[in-house]
Amino acid sequence: MSLAVLYSRALSGMEAELVTVEVHLANGLPSFTIVGLPETEVKESKDRVRAALQNCQFEFPARHITVNLAPADLPKESGRFDLPIALGILAATGQIPSDRLTEYEYAGELALTGELRAIRGALAMTYRAANSGRAFVLPAVNAPEAALVEDAVVYAAQSLLQVAAHLAGRDTLSRYIPNTQTVAPHYPDMCEVKGASCKTPRAIEVNVMH
Repeated sequence: MSLAVLYSRALSGMEAELVTVEVHLANGLPSFTIVGLPETEVKESKDRVRAALQNCQFEFPARHITVNLAPADLPKESGRFDLPIALGILAATGQIPSDRLTEYEYAGELALTGELRAIRGALAMTYRAANSGRAFVLPAVNAPEAALVEDAVVYAAQSLLQVAAHLAGRDTLSRYIPNTQTVAPHYPDMCEVKGASCKTPRAIEVNVMH
């Protein structure tokens, strides 16, 4: 097929809005265009994706490639769209099957070697993906954060090759299960900020009533 459709997420404040990644291949002079209000980091995805595919021994098509990140009025930033764009090209060229693409949402920045680098917003994106009933595929380094979402199905990958093999059914990824024996990290509290109020909700209620 010459068209592939996948899902990812864009951060908008505290929200992680759904982004549909559409990859279309057409005849004509070779080109690579990304539309859908991409910021600089997303536009640079073209070079990262091309190098990653070639270094992973995949074929990079000498065709007119159009990537649409919908909705068009939602700004797209960071390198998190590298992974879904690369997978879309592989599916559109028939190098991986496309029948399971929509079972997941994807996010991950690609190194030129095809390795997956960390992204921001894994917790927010996984929360929204879980509510949509889809599993989330993301870099292994982000898996502990993503797994904080109750009942989320998280698949952690080290590289583009691992994700491609999973979708092809050759070497499936295991669902990430957090280590419950690990001591929970300590996060700063507003009570630790000098001058900040540490009143409990009950105390605040009493003060308001009086």
